[in-house]
Amino acid sequence: MKDFDSIPALMADLGKRAKDASRGLAFASAERKHAALIAAADAVWKNRAQIIEANKKDLDYGREKGLSPAMMDRLMLDETRIQGMVDGLRTVAEQTDPVGEVLAEWDMPSGLNIRRVRTPLGVIGVIYESRPNVTADAGALCLKSGNAVILRGGSESFHSSTAIHACQVEGLKAANLPEDAIQLVPTRDRAAVQELLTMTDYVDVIVPRGGKGLVGLVQREARVPVFAHLEGIVHIYIDKAADPQKTLDVVLNAKTRRTGICGAAECLLVHQDIAETLGRDVIAALLAAGVEVHAAGALAIDGTVPATDADWGKEFLDSIIAAKPVAGIDEAIAHIRQYGSNHTDCIMTEDQSAADRFFERLDSAILMHNASTQFADGGEFGMGAEIGIATGKMHARGPVGAAQLTSFKYLVRGNGSTRA
Repeated sequence: MKDFDSIPALMADLGKRAKDASRGLAFASAERKHAALIAAADAVWKNRAQIIEANKKDLDYGREKGLSPAMMDRLMLDETRIQGMVDGLRTVAEQTDPVGEVLAEWDMPSGLNIRRVRTPLGVIGVIYESRPNVTADAGALCLKSGNAVILRGGSESFHSSTAIHACQVEGLKAANLPEDAIQLVPTRDRAAVQELLTMTDYVDVIVPRGGKGLVGLVQREARVPVFAHLEGIVHIYIDKAADPQKTLDVVLNAKTRRTGICGAAECLLVHQDIAETLGRDVIAALLAAGVEVHAAGALAIDGTVPATDADWGKEFLDSIIAAKPVAGIDEAIAHIRQYGSNHTDCIMTEDQSAADRFFERLDSAILMHNASTQFADGGEFGMGAEIGIATGKMHARGPVGAAQLTSFKYLVRGNGSTRA
């Protein structure tokens, strides 16, 4: 890895080149962007052995840093996960190009014809931790939406991200698009992040994807607008009208499929009327699956750990879940409002009125009914991939795909029209 004498000069150069690239990319044809993404997908698969070799260096680095098993799982790449990246690139390639889409059109009595059309944001800075596949996803979505992107991956995924980025550049070259459309910050130096957050002359929006520490840093110090991807403090409320088999299947999947992703369930709320029946069955099933359960009240059975106040509102990102009985749906809603992160929350019930109340009275970016919270993912929403789950309310919310990485402009046509 190269050392750089001046991080500000390095980042200013990346920013200038990204800005220049964004101007041509904004009107690049859908066909050329498609070609670049398909060529990048081909390059990722062709170079999978080199990517896995680079990933081994990152895994060694992660072990030296003492990363948790869940974080190591996020970091690890194998052929199956590389195939997932390839599939994601191809899916994004085949989506309808959002740039230029007419969102609305109307005529005014003055004779003006007005259209509101999608337009790229410009230059996007993406700051992320651990997961090297974000390099592929973010690059693809920014390219599809006509944006240039500056990627700053986590220090632990440096070698993997570099190898994946090289494949994206290969795709850009093949399609005769500017190579500077997708750039990767070539240093682990944290000063590069500080610079990126203040590059208002070059960067139009920052997307942080990572833990509370990273997102908090970005929100505190950024002078560039931010799409916040906050932690996933994901709740599942088991209503008294829940179907037992559906509940067992969904809760186990939501907690154990992958514990280190933001859609993994972190807190279980159980209606008190079923706490000693279905509730305890769910707890027993979690324990049998190797999950450490921090339980309160009637859910505290043999094998659980006593829950403390520190367990509520905690993102474990591990094989750990908190659980407590609640008096009913309104207490569950109050708990989620107090301790949740507005990311993803779920209700298990066969009572449609209860589901409607849950959907109506909570304001999380994603609300689910009888479905695993592990579906909180852009690919599962038909977006091919996502650059993050935005938990704020300005501009983008929920999975941020290509369409969410656009703004709009008004195209107004007249015929010598003048205003009285």
